[in-house]
Amino acid sequence: MAASDLARHFGNVVAVSGVTFEVGEGEIFGFLGPNGAGKSTTINMLCTLLKPTSGSAHIAGYDVVREPLKVRSHIGLVFQETTLDDYLTASENLRFHAELYGVEPEIRAERLELVLSMVGLADRRDHLVGTFSGGMKRRLEIARGLIHSPRVLFLDEPTVGLDPQTRAHIWEYIHELRDREAITIFLTTHYMDEAEHCSRIAIVDNGALVVVDTPDALKALIGKDRIELQVPDSQATIAALREQFSLEATVSEGAVTFHVADGEEFVPKLFARLGQPISSIRVSRPTLDDVFMTYTGRTIRDAEASTGERMRNHPRMRRRR
Repeated sequence: MAASDLARHFGNVVAVSGVTFEVGEGEIFGFLGPNGAGKSTTINMLCTLLKPTSGSAHIAGYDVVREPLKVRSHIGLVFQETTLDDYLTASENLRFHAELYGVEPEIRAERLELVLSMVGLADRRDHLVGTFSGGMKRRLEIARGLIHSPRVLFLDEPTVGLDPQTRAHIWEYIHELRDREAITIFLTTHYMDEAEHCSRIAIVDNGALVVVDTPDALKALIGKDRIELQVPDSQATIAALREQFSLEATVSEGAVTFHVADGEEFVPKLFARLGQPISSIRVSRPTLDDVFMTYTGRTIRDAEASTGERMRNHPRMRRRR
């Protein structure tokens, strides 16, 4: 799978701005970014649901614009919102999908049993989907996306809205199906802990692809510890850090935040020379949130907050109030 300068505009709004990447066979490739960063728009273009404004993309060797039917026959897709029929059983939902995708009748039953077992729902095959929990529905949607043996499975925010335990179980199923089915998985997420499961991740912000690498390699690029200070006066503390230590700090999620090598060794110097009161201090090793902050200047939660504010202040949104 590959994309080259892929872009999508909605009038004057640039949702995706010339992204370029390649995904190898058998990879779990993650698009990591805040809500509104262009992740779902990218998936919709790759899955032929939305035509690119410019650029190109190929799935399993087929062009997403010129050969959409061939692309669709080689992909599975799990949307953010559930699209299951609550009035059908789990088996009926899968059979209907298998027929739509032309799965040969002689292998449908075997395939159905395999994917249901893979997501731990074999014993619920004859139960109405309307009785399922959110996590069970998500697992069934993943099974449905696999019923026709796709080469690429797209998962758009696969665990959004689920509790932490269910999210962990979903990831167990994702790893198992990648190993058992030998397929490529392309997913979007705004959860930092989920991105750690990916073979590689692409950080996306404001419709642009910022950086691509493995989670460990990205964290190694930072190479510094993160220090967060709770202080009475953020701006005075930032000025003191600049004056005393030549450090540039920002206010992130209510805390003065900056990065230094050997954070634990730096803390005594901080208390001795800062000259500003400190209510609390937290030192942590580099995380993907630090990577996101290094490349974008803000944390992913701050980015989501600013996106939400931007949407609320958009002229069209104001008219709808």
